[in-house]
Amino acid sequence: MAREPDLFILAEHADLMEKLSAWDIAYHQKDAPVVDDATYDAAKRRALEIEEMYPSLAKDGASTHVGAAVSDKFKSFAHTVPMLSISDVFNSAEVADWFDKLPNQDLFIELKVDGVSYEARYENGVLVRGLTRGSGVAGEDITANLLTIPDIPKKLSGAFPDVIEVRGEVYMLRDDFIALNKIAEEKGDKVFANPRNAAAGSLRQLDARVTASRRLSAFGYTYGELSSRDWKTQSEYFDKLESWGFKTTRAWAHHAQTMAEIDAVYNEIMLKRADIPFDIDGLVIKVNDVATQEKMGARANSPRWEVAYKFPAARAVTKLRDITVQVGRTGVLTPVAELEPINIGGVVVSRATLHNADEIGRLDVHIGDMVTVQRAGDVIPQIVGVASRGENTVPYVFPTRCPVCNGAVVRESGAVAWRCVNTLSCPAQRIGELEHFVSRKGFDIDGLGTKQLELFVSRDWIKTPADIFTLVAHHGDEIRRLDGFGDKSVDNLNKSIENARTPELHRFLYAIGIPEIGEVTAKILARAFGTLDALRTAPAWKLKTIDGIGDVMADEIVSFFADEHNMRVLDALLAQITIRETSASVATDTPVSNKKIVLTGTLSKYTRDEAREILERMGAVVSGSVSAKTDIVLAGADAGSKLTKANELGITVWGEEDFDNLIESQK
Repeated sequence: MAREPDLFILAEHADLMEKLSAWDIAYHQKDAPVVDDATYDAAKRRALEIEEMYPSLAKDGASTHVGAAVSDKFKSFAHTVPMLSISDVFNSAEVADWFDKLPNQDLFIELKVDGVSYEARYENGVLVRGLTRGSGVAGEDITANLLTIPDIPKKLSGAFPDVIEVRGEVYMLRDDFIALNKIAEEKGDKVFANPRNAAAGSLRQLDARVTASRRLSAFGYTYGELSSRDWKTQSEYFDKLESWGFKTTRAWAHHAQTMAEIDAVYNEIMLKRADIPFDIDGLVIKVNDVATQEKMGARANSPRWEVAYKFPAARAVTKLRDITVQVGRTGVLTPVAELEPINIGGVVVSRATLHNADEIGRLDVHIGDMVTVQRAGDVIPQIVGVASRGENTVPYVFPTRCPVCNGAVVRESGAVAWRCVNTLSCPAQRIGELEHFVSRKGFDIDGLGTKQLELFVSRDWIKTPADIFTLVAHHGDEIRRLDGFGDKSVDNLNKSIENARTPELHRFLYAIGIPEIGEVTAKILARAFGTLDALRTAPAWKLKTIDGIGDVMADEIVSFFADEHNMRVLDALLAQITIRETSASVATDTPVSNKKIVLTGTLSKYTRDEAREILERMGAVVSGSVSAKTDIVLAGADAGSKLTKANELGITVWGEEDFDNLIESQK
């Protein structure tokens, strides 16, 4: 009789499955993984161990789980043949255990490309549908997006089956990834963490034009439904793929018939890994003979005839020379390990992140220690432990003043990061803060993008926001002589600056960059206090009485206005501008007065900002997140998780017709 798990095992398994499910959604649906591969793999392996001991848990466990449910942003279609995952193995012993049970040990070894899986269905040689893996049973319709990728043919060449579903991996070359992030940085957009995220985020776009603008690549490697087959082996299938117009990983593929040959391939690819122009995280080892594959079949979520031999996280031991501190654009202090340069997986590493002060304490690292360094996810090097400690090591003391401007350093209650509070004049924060200051929701000054700000700051023409308003008066002639500038551009810049001299209070509060204070909170504060003087002298207890202002926000506001550096910068700015009251009057007797409303999805008649402005004029408080305090969720087309949460909480949901009726009723 099978053993039944006790309460402790049940709780552990439930916790593991909850984590795996959340991580799968972040990875497969949101293209934003929250843990590295090693953490995910360890949790999944433990869940599988439990399910092997207690088979009753396997039905809804890791043994049967594939990917994540399809997103409601896309149409979905069932896979005609389930799109399974591949069982992972992590060492030679586990490979040998699988190998010894094979009825046919002629193997074909491919690269495990770190991208996102796709399926392309061809009928009479024409691409008719493209899907993501999704849950393995159903996938998201990405047909239009696949049609933009040059490596995926719209029509097959040569001789092909009447129906075939080619499956493979969409990925991004490292050089293309670097170029994409460079463009994003120049535009001030969010950068991707790694090529896999970039490929997944690009492929799962509702607008195929966005996908087309990214340089995506693709390989073919297997198949789903097909009407006929004239190949006998996996290697012959690669020949077919190439004859139809697909690219494959043929250049790195190997045959093997013994464990010694598998190990030799593994070691060879590990040495070449850094020279391969795209990211891989292991090898896929397949029985080469297709007839044997079909006889062996599959488990609930993975074929028996193949395994993914995962590479370990790349690690090495080196000396910790020093610890320096970087100050980010928001003032957060991040400690960085300065290392004796070491080659890790083909990449020379001389610096690694230590995350924060708590991490230094947890690891107990001293300057001079021999430390173990890991390239986490093959992207960001990090120190994972102390390998050995000599006699002359020195404990590290985290700075109590900003290493850039010598301003005060604070750590909010419950937070792990230390932050420089000299927000307006710390050079490390200057560019980021100035970008925020001139942004559309702030002072809205055209002609001062990142490149212009960096240029003017480098010449000391802009040190604080006040300098923006004397820029042309003091340096106009010099600017006109710079490359890319002329009389017209300087005149336009001057007009934009002059038009910004009378900001509304809420725009001013947003622009000066008080931590935790975004656009919505700035409007709440402007309504509550009316003037800057009233706000800057308000005690924390009074701020906390305002609906929408929490303890952390209140403390941040008080700290900001109490800082001498900030006040000097602020006074200089106030000498150049005049703050005016919000121009649009706010109604107090409409159906949405004082109602908390969240916008989600796309409205056909209004932009998000236009809808927000209309609602705020009617006295509503427009928020960015759904909570139990939300009164109404206004949902347009392609509404996502906010709508789901609203339904779960029983919150009133309006469609665009309800919004139109509201507007009509107030005319």
